[in-house]
Amino acid sequence: MIDFSAEISFRTARSGGKGGQNVNKVETMAEAYWHVDSSAFFDAAQKELIRSKLKNRISSEGNLIVKARETRTQLSNKKKALEKMLALVNQSIQKPKKRRATRPTKAMVEKRLDAKKKLSEKKGNRRRDW
Repeated sequence: MIDFSAEISFRTARSGGKGGQNVNKVETMAEAYWHVDSSAFFDAAQKELIRSKLKNRISSEGNLIVKARETRTQLSNKKKALEKMLALVNQSIQKPKKRRATRPTKAMVEKRLDAKKKLSEKKGNRRRDW
């Protein structure tokens, strides 16, 4: 897992939801911003992967934006936003395992055909022969 938290900047805003008067006074929502192209932690291929997989979350300026407003404190929302950002990016650069083609076993083929025969018989018994 690559920790690029030094390149992430934060912005706060007033958050809706629980908190009573606290909601109207304190800026507890945290937004984490990270500019993908100017990162020194990833190479060009990884940046391209990030851009393609997270294109819905990247703004027109090239910033990846993650918001957190689950808790009532700004510090814990910043931590949550940072964790979300790191998890998102690290998940997006992992290449999925290639699927190896396998053939069904003889027993599985027979089981499938047997089930088809039984279903056919059941439906055949429902028909009325005039």
